Amino acid sequence: MSEAEEQRWVSVMLDKLAAQESRRLLGDAELAERAQRLSDQYFGGRARPATVRWVTNQNTRWGSCTPAEGSIRLSHRLQGMPEYVVDYVLLHELAHLLVPGHGPRFWRLLEAYPRTERARGYLEGVVAADRLPHQPGPRGD
Repeated sequence: MSEAEEQRWVSVMLDKLAAQESRRLLGDAELAERAQRLSDQYFGGRARPATVRWVTNQNTRWGSCTPAEGSIRLSHRLQGMPEYVVDYVLLHELAHLLVPGHGPRFWRLLEAYPRTERARGYLEGVVAADRLPHQPGPRGD
């Protein structure tokens, strides 16, 4: 590869990375707005995260919260799932800003969301499906 070709490819790749970062940031901004709406609707606006963002390093959790920092992170694996499922995970993490553990007070907060049990069932189904051995399709894929 010539130096000119190398420079061209570096430029192309940097442009692609910048575009990906731009899309990710827009997605995070929308996620933060969604979290605020949910907090307002279900928690009277009491849960106020400092940051809400998608992450790609959570493969065993759907979301996480660091109450001391006010940060909420949602797994990218939720992207494309039904909105009520994403809303449930957001509410779950928002609830941790108000109640740190998973005791009765925590679960009472989530009772306000009418699709809590449905969303939990959906996520349990996804986890169960992931544990099944891969069966090749009719074409062997």
